[in-house]
Amino acid sequence: MTIEVTAAPERPLTADARLEYAREHDVRHLEGATTGVVMATAFAVLAIGALFLPEHTPLSVTALVVSLLAYAVARSIEVEYAGTFVVVPTEAVFVVMWFVLPVHVLPLAVCGGALLGALPKVVRREVAPDRALVVNTASCWYAVGPALVLYLADVHAPRWQDVPVYGAALGGQFVLDFLTTFLLTRAAVGPVPLRTHLEDVRGAYQFDALLAPLGILAAFPAHAHPWAMLLLLPVLRPLTQLAAERREKNTKMLELSTAYRQTALLLGDVIEAEDEYTGTHSRDVVELVRAVARRLGLDGDEQNVAEFTALLHDVGKVKIPAEIINKPGPLDPDERELMNSHTILGHEMLEPIGGLLGRVGRIVRSCHEHWDGNGYPDGLAGEEIPLVARIVCACDAWSAMTTDRSYRPALSRREAAAELRRCAGTQFDPRVVDALAAELAL
Repeated sequence: MTIEVTAAPERPLTADARLEYAREHDVRHLEGATTGVVMATAFAVLAIGALFLPEHTPLSVTALVVSLLAYAVARSIEVEYAGTFVVVPTEAVFVVMWFVLPVHVLPLAVCGGALLGALPKVVRREVAPDRALVVNTASCWYAVGPALVLYLADVHAPRWQDVPVYGAALGGQFVLDFLTTFLLTRAAVGPVPLRTHLEDVRGAYQFDALLAPLGILAAFPAHAHPWAMLLLLPVLRPLTQLAAERREKNTKMLELSTAYRQTALLLGDVIEAEDEYTGTHSRDVVELVRAVARRLGLDGDEQNVAEFTALLHDVGKVKIPAEIINKPGPLDPDERELMNSHTILGHEMLEPIGGLLGRVGRIVRSCHEHWDGNGYPDGLAGEEIPLVARIVCACDAWSAMTTDRSYRPALSRREAAAELRRCAGTQFDPRVVDALAAELAL
């Protein structure tokens, strides 16, 4: 099962940025979390309304207390998984609850256990109370799927012949959880492609699917003796260590991501120190590249790569003599050849760093390739050119055309737009030009 934050950042975030954002916002009070509040309220209304459905199985106070306690303990173990998601190992306990509680009580009992499990974090001020209430309540929709399937199938006790029904109940859980977490995630971190969301939650569902059979096995003794449910808790104990290790790993990942970003910004400062136009120009291109990448449907990680590429696409110019960089007039052939080598120099500077910046270096090399194959340094054409490089190429040209240079004044927006469209299909990818024009409202 998965839990998300419900505050929205200003733009779509990468997986590591979403994780960092979630950590930062846990302690904050909710602001403008309309989707989360609506979903939490709707769930509460449905769960309370379900109590009035006809049900022949009596409610055992002992079973209810044990269920709440066991679920709360399992809920307190949080394994950071992907983006804003944490995985909580409640599935085995949840499956036992299918059989020790009347089905119509199940959604409300799950919500009560979730809130009880979140209480320690609220007391320690690790999570804001209103956030804990809304997020945990809104995230309990998954309980409705199994409750509905079991109620319609009139299943009350564990029986091996009902295994297909249990499979359908688990499927109902995943379907409802997928839909509701998708809505919550979009509210929390902005537009998230359906495919990205599926990749985020797939591992969590595999985690649940592995714990569900354990719950079925435990349900047989627990149906007659609810206290047997507590025997599941020692089995979940190793997951506490896993949660701690996962959090430490994610912390190191975030530190590495921050180091990459600071390295890129430092290189940008070096560029600006050598050539004020190039440094300022690179930073101006970043926002435009990010916006166009988003319009073209690049996911968060690709947008991250695009941002770094835009920032560092001219980094190789630090190795070009200043007299050539700042020459107030056209370059001669030898000077032009040296200037054009800055993409190769940028590639050579970044690739040895490896990781994200090594990948960015390979794209930086291609930022002056042309759609028709007449660019440099490798004469790539069309789809051979990385999409991020094609985006940077067009945005870089727009910024250059609309900026005053020592050897010519800036073009007007109308003139620059006409030039951009004239070169679509030769210098620029036409699809990128269309996205750029749409972003600039040309």
